[in-house]
Amino acid sequence: MSSIDPAHVIWSTPVAERAGKPLLVLLHGLGSDEGGLFRLSPYLPLDHVIASPRGPIASGEGWSWFDVAAPRPAPLNAAADALAEWIATARGDASSVAVLGFSQGGVLGLQALRRHPETIDALVLLSAIADETVDPGDPELEVLRPPVFWGRGTSDRVVPADQVMATRAWLEEHSTLTERIYEDVGHWITDAELGEVHTFLRGVFPIEPTEPTEPDSVAG
Repeated sequence: MSSIDPAHVIWSTPVAERAGKPLLVLLHGLGSDEGGLFRLSPYLPLDHVIASPRGPIASGEGWSWFDVAAPRPAPLNAAADALAEWIATARGDASSVAVLGFSQGGVLGLQALRRHPETIDALVLLSAIADETVDPGDPELEVLRPPVFWGRGTSDRVVPADQVMATRAWLEEHSTLTERIYEDVGHWITDAELGEVHTFLRGVFPIEPTEPTEPDSVAG
């Protein structure tokens, strides 16, 4: 089982400032790296702690989370278990954990949720689908129904249409689903989608306003 290397994780926030804040984990797609999705951080809630790890397997000029050529579901399950183990350690005193995954990263994030429902509180799937398996956490998720945002484009030729239908059926039965479909968008992320992801995360993990402090009195 390939684990996530802490030396290849980009964090938005120093360790001393992370406690008590929502943690948002970004999982890049096949052939990308930890910097790919992290560049989108300015479009995401700025008061979340963002962590963007690198996939452990070299793939072309980038990295992968699991071997796509190996028979499923063993490599995906191993990667999902490794991700859940890393999150359990990396979350520290985070108030909640959300995972945002694009393409292969989304497949991995969903599989980690299905195998370890206690690890992830909310999920953002961008141009991603569910793996065709039955997983240990599925019965629990039917009860928990965690919030999931699922966005995809009508012109995406990477994701097979039949798997899209199967993914919708699974999400409707196991999550509280927010589904968004973008006309004439292919296998990429748009500004409109990022705006709706921002709104979704704000709704799932609202930041409690702090009580205003009384100003110090000044002697006249």
